[in-house]
Amino acid sequence: MLAETPVADSILHRNLATFARNRLAMGSAVVVLLFVLMAILAPWVAPQDPYATDLFRRLQPPAWIEGGDWAFPLGCDALGRDILSRMIYGARISIFIGASVILVATTIGILAGLAAGYLRGWVDVVISRLVDILLGFPYLIFAIGLMAMMGPGLWNIILALAYKEWVIPCRVVRGETLATRELEYVEAARALGASSRHIMLKEILPNILSPVIVVSTIRMAHVIILEASLSFLGLGVQPPTASWGSMVSDGRAFILEAWWVSTFPGVAILLLVLAINVASQGLRDAFDPRFSE
Repeated sequence: MLAETPVADSILHRNLATFARNRLAMGSAVVVLLFVLMAILAPWVAPQDPYATDLFRRLQPPAWIEGGDWAFPLGCDALGRDILSRMIYGARISIFIGASVILVATTIGILAGLAAGYLRGWVDVVISRLVDILLGFPYLIFAIGLMAMMGPGLWNIILALAYKEWVIPCRVVRGETLATRELEYVEAARALGASSRHIMLKEILPNILSPVIVVSTIRMAHVIILEASLSFLGLGVQPPTASWGSMVSDGRAFILEAWWVSTFPGVAILLLVLAINVASQGLRDAFDPRFSE
């Protein structure tokens, strides 16, 4: 009979309780949840069709400014499209891309990090050198180059961002695996004849997931900023699909006369990224033993 993985339920509950006591982190998590719900329920909560144009409403100001209309509370863009509705639908793009990139990159990073940290030898050398090479390129420039080769589009931007993002969880998992592979329960499983695959996936992985989850949550905010940057440069999601980055870009030419076109999408990016970062900080304090009380 193989060695059982240590029971971590009590530790998990304690960490969650620590996170719940952090009011700022909990409030930020609620803000993130509201953004996610807004994205999911976009067809029902958006007040207007985000793609309907009306040149008679071109650059219409927000409702509280003279000339505004409460049917279009945040005003309209250069094509007369409702900014609030486009922001709500734009949340879908940012959150979907962020979550997809993190899911793909974390899965690849976990598998590569486990292999490098446990198997060692030439496997570790190859994976570590590949990680070093990818880390040598500035992330945004690397993504711009990939997008220039693949062309703009939703799935291409996910691939371009995930292509390098996996190195972050890979390094975390490798380090945790190196520290865990010599512990008693891993040695016991090895002595009982467990395969390397069983030890990596059943014995080591469940006990190193906490730092991986924390790092992946932090990185999601970075991915959202990168997606907005690529869309701002015209290399991300293409019009007429609503994207916060492209909305900010659309308002550049009217920033003095119609500040609302760029400002509100920019504020949405700021709020979501800030909320994710603060919530991630709370997760780190709760789940990382080096920062817990």
